[in-house]
This record gives sequence, C-alpha cells and structure tokens, in this order.
Amino acid sequence: MFIAVFSASGAITQEVESKTAATVLSKPVSRITFVLGKFFGISGAVALCHFLSSAVMMMIIRHGVLQTARDEVDWTVITALSVIFLLGIIVGALANYSWDWNFASTAILTSSITAAAAFITLSFIDKQWQFNPAENNFSAFDLYSSALIFLAIIVLVSLAVLFSTRCNMVLTLLLCIGVFLLGLISDYIFGRFAADNIFAKIAYSAVPNLQVFWISDAIYLDSTVPFQYVLKCGAYSLSYAAGVIALAASFFQRREVG
Repeated sequence: MFIAVFSASGAITQEVESKTAATVLSKPVSRITFVLGKFFGISGAVALCHFLSSAVMMMIIRHGVLQTARDEVDWTVITALSVIFLLGIIVGALANYSWDWNFASTAILTSSITAAAAFITLSFIDKQWQFNPAENNFSAFDLYSSALIFLAIIVLVSLAVLFSTRCNMVLTLLLCIGVFLLGLISDYIFGRFAADNIFAKIAYSAVPNLQVFWISDAIYLDSTVPFQYVLKCGAYSLSYAAGVIALAASFFQRREVG
C-alpha cells in the first residue's frame, strides 16, 4: 500500500517539474485526459503487483506451516511458486538481452500471467496431483480480503493524484499518510458525532472510511464476509475515487505547467 502511494505521490508533480507535462499538454491532450491517464496507469500497475502478491499469498496459505516432521509438503504449491519465480526471471532476462525490454516490468508481467495460470490450475488439483476441486484449500475469505485491500489502495491512489496536482512529493506523502490514519479511525473520530454535529458530518463524508476495507474483526469473531459486502465496498471505493479524480482534474486545470 505504501509503495502504491509512493508511486502515485509524484505522478503529476515530477511531470511538471521535469517539463514533461508541458510537452504532453502542448499536443492535443486535455488536462483531464492527462490526470485520468496518470490515475489509470498507476492503478493498472498497482493492480498487477497486487494480483501477483495476492496469488503468491494464497498459495502460501494453501501450503501452510509445517509444524512437525510428519506434516506433508504440498509439492504442487512448491512447483507452482518455483515456475512463477524462475519463468519471470528467465523471460525478463531474455527479453532484456534480445529486445532491450525493461527487465522488471517484463518479469512482473510474465510472473503475473504465470501466477494466474498456476492459481487456476491449483484450484482443481489437490496435494496428490489429483483432480479434486473440493480440496483445493483456497478460502473465499482470503480472496475477499485481498479484493478489499485493493479497493482501499485505489482510494489512496486517487488521493495521491489529487494532492500531487498542487503539492510536492514529500507533502503529498505526508497528506496521504494523514488521511490514511484518519480513515482508519473515521468512525470513532467523526462517525459518532455525525448525527449531531454538521462539521463532524462533513468530515465524516470527506474523509474516506478505510475501516470498511479491514475485516480483521471477522477473523476474531470467526464470522463470514458475504460477497454482497465486497460489492458495496467496491461501489464505495470507485465512487469515492471518481469524485476525487474529478476534483484533481479541476485543480490541475488552473496549475501552471510551463
């Protein structure tokens, strides 16, 4: 999450300071398109990295911890992780050597594609390499948790793009950290006073309620998370991000880039 915010914090500021924005905007490219391009570009890169890390996490959870010498090693997971790692490095190195492609981006893209194929395959195969979807040991709860974290990241990326339209990189990072911390305790600070205080109500609406994306309470209470809850959080995240990006485009309209 911090990497996503760090990547987005200099999205527009660095472009303006390096005069790249002035060059791009001198072409038939509107400022709204420029802001949208930055947001979707960063969101796409973050989505790819988040998917890769989530797929690996799900495989590690499936394997579990070997607590005794008698515990059985899940060689399907070991094989899948090895293929993901080695294939990413090999393809990235060959592409960089042969066609001068960027090693990191090529390796991550290759690993993500391989991870998707491996995850789908492991969904139907058990530890004994048998077709047995009922024993794939993948939990819907873990999938929902990963999706909710990604939705929270989208909100933070949109805020980072907004702040970067007017602030430098350091200030953008500080503002994002401040909003992140406020968002985690928004219910306690603003929510309980929102019904009686207009300023608390405004603050409760303006500050993203990031607590809805954290479902640690469900783990402690041993309860389930319905898919409808993920859909509601998705609607909230996308709506909030859309509003923030619209505000960012408005702010960027008046910024000098030359």
